[in-house]
Amino acid sequence: MTRDEPAEADGGMVTTHASILERMASTGGGTIEQIATLARLEYRLSIRNRWAFALTALFGLLTGLIVGFGGSGPGPVRIDAVIVSLASLATYLIPLAALVYGYDSIVGANEDGWLDIVFALPVPRSRVVLGTYLGRAVTLTGATAIGFCLGGVVLFIRAAAVTWSLYATVLLGAVALALAFLAVSVLVSTIAAEKTHALGLALLVWVWFVFGHDLVALGLVTGIELPTSVLSGLVLANPVDIFRVLVLSGIDATGGGMAAVAANTDLSPAILALAALAWVIIPVAIAARRVRHRSL
Repeated sequence: MTRDEPAEADGGMVTTHASILERMASTGGGTIEQIATLARLEYRLSIRNRWAFALTALFGLLTGLIVGFGGSGPGPVRIDAVIVSLASLATYLIPLAALVYGYDSIVGANEDGWLDIVFALPVPRSRVVLGTYLGRAVTLTGATAIGFCLGGVVLFIRAAAVTWSLYATVLLGAVALALAFLAVSVLVSTIAAEKTHALGLALLVWVWFVFGHDLVALGLVTGIELPTSVLSGLVLANPVDIFRVLVLSGIDATGGGMAAVAANTDLSPAILALAALAWVIIPVAIAARRVRHRSL
């Protein structure tokens, strides 16, 4: 379904929401009300496009398989091993899913003609970006939380004792990681001129944050003795590393890579949480500012 087929595809929902926005703008509807209207539209479009169900099924299936296979060996289920496997899955899957889900949020709406409708109304463009992000964020948050909760249910069935605080950290970290990369994808969608360009740029972003950043950072760490502040900066410069360090900090064997580098830093869970929040706010704020200069 696309936004340029309101009557046939969604029963006139897009046209209805455009009329609501126009009435709010003409009668002095507030910022929150306008953003909420756009967010509801994005959420309903995601439901009708079955994005919410597809993402939930994907996360639920893969987390369930990891938990199931993690406990398939002889002896009791090793909770730490399952958590490490879930963290590894999340670092690859969640950024890719969030980027693919959000890369067309603005540029796709532009190509479908939806931005022509909304931008013609006396509604600030920045509110369009915020509403679009929030609507998709609700969908992605629900899909990630439900999917990882399904894995938790399987783990509860298979394991005699589960450290639920550790699993909750994985779940909350996964949600934060998804929201961060959704914010980056909205920024990509705002910058790109066409959907194909946005998709290509989103894939490059995924490659950089999942593979490239750590390779460069580890190369610097290996070749140069860096101070603690620089090591901390390298970790905070990548939402994937923030997630990995936050989740694996509660496990004795943190493994190699940037998680091992972070062991030499003084990053607390509070700092990591604030950094994750910054990765959500800053890209959306830049996109909200950048969209003001976008030509239709």
